[in-house]
Order: sequence, then C-alpha cells, then structure tokens
Amino acid sequence: MSEMTLQSHAHAVVWIDHLVAKVFGIGLTGVSATAVHAHLASQHLHHKTNTIGDGRVQADATFLARVGEAVSGCSDLLVIGPGVEKVELMQYLTANGPTSTA
Repeated sequence: MSEMTLQSHAHAVVWIDHLVAKVFGIGLTGVSATAVHAHLASQHLHHKTNTIGDGRVQADATFLARVGEAVSGCSDLLVIGPGVEKVELMQYLTANGPTSTA
C-alpha cells in the first residue's frame, strides 16, 4: 500500500496507530486500500534517556489531517486499532469535519 488519495467510497474502515493509518474504502466497485504514514523522529513513543521532560516523541502534527483527507469522501466510517489514536482521529474528524449547510 502506498500513500495516495483514496477513491470516493461511501464506507471505509481505518486501522490506525501512532505510525500508520491503513484505510480500506468499500464501495460497489470493490475495495481500495491506502496507507498514510506518520512522519516521526523515531519509531518509539518514549525516549527517557538523556531527555528533559516526559521523554515522549513529538507527534506528527499533520498526521490526522492527512488521514482526514483520505477519508473525506466517506459517509460511514469504522475506526479500529490499538492505543488512543482512534479516539484522537474521531475527535479530529468531529471538530474539523465538513459543515452542513442544509
């Protein structure tokens, strides 16, 4: 899977963790898959050795926005995966989703 724009599908499943979001669009013509990768300084979440503060790696600020773009055409979305990234994605989509004028 490569990072690319997902075809417009009504339904999608997103598996997300802190490194990658795998997006599976499901439509009448079949299933398409794409991956959106986070750009982190390290693959590990915590680095306490020789650091000031809590030792956490800074998150990719554009990661959720890029995942949001990948699922922008979907009307139904199932988000799964380990950790809190799925909750963060749903909060991002709720806060930054398209506004309805009707």
